[in-house]
Amino acid sequence: MVNFWKLVDSVIAEADIILMVVDARVIEQTRNDEIEKKVAASGKTLITVINKCDLVEKDVLEKYKKRLYPCVFVSAQKFYGMTLLRQMILKQSKGRAVTVGVVGYPNTGKSSVINALKGKSSAGVSSVSGYTVGKQNIKIDNKIRVIDTPGVLSVSDDKASSKLMITASRTDSKNPDLVAYELLKSHRASLMEYYGVEDQGEDEEELLELIARKLNRFRSGGVPDTETTAKMILQDWQKGKILL
Repeated sequence: MVNFWKLVDSVIAEADIILMVVDARVIEQTRNDEIEKKVAASGKTLITVINKCDLVEKDVLEKYKKRLYPCVFVSAQKFYGMTLLRQMILKQSKGRAVTVGVVGYPNTGKSSVINALKGKSSAGVSSVSGYTVGKQNIKIDNKIRVIDTPGVLSVSDDKASSKLMITASRTDSKNPDLVAYELLKSHRASLMEYYGVEDQGEDEEELLELIARKLNRFRSGGVPDTETTAKMILQDWQKGKILL
């Protein structure tokens, strides 16, 4: 089994600059405090890459410009912000050739950011959390070399049991309904609009059943199939179909 933290430590030691990729829809939940502290202790530069920015209203993101500086807003899927990201990297390296380590939680889009930065597929990409399983070295151009890493979840990180479950959980994991409940708690209105369900004050369990009925997902006996529905909701979220 890969020792993730040993791997992250080796990347921080090898790289000149660290990119921490976070999900624009849940920025605070996908910032990794342990990585931020490790990079600060190393004296290396940390650039926060706020990915999936096309899924969030611009004014929601503006407050992070100074707070997380240096940071760059990007959409790897739509190739937005890649020129700015490259410029930011070269600005921090003062134009010198540089090795860049890319880190972050599962399914924030690290490999997609790398591919968009390069302009073609080089790092393996999947909407399934945990797809990248080892360190990958990728040449972007003559100035930038990137090290991609697996998504990191620390057992000591209490975020993993709350909203982070939404981003990091696998769609084939056990108890997907618990993850769906977290998503319904934090982004209730967006989900109701996306699935065309009228919100009448139901709790999360009832809402999940309503969505299952709307999607015509039933088990034998006409019982709403909330497990399959929860997996669909999580997959739609991770693929960026649900806008905020």
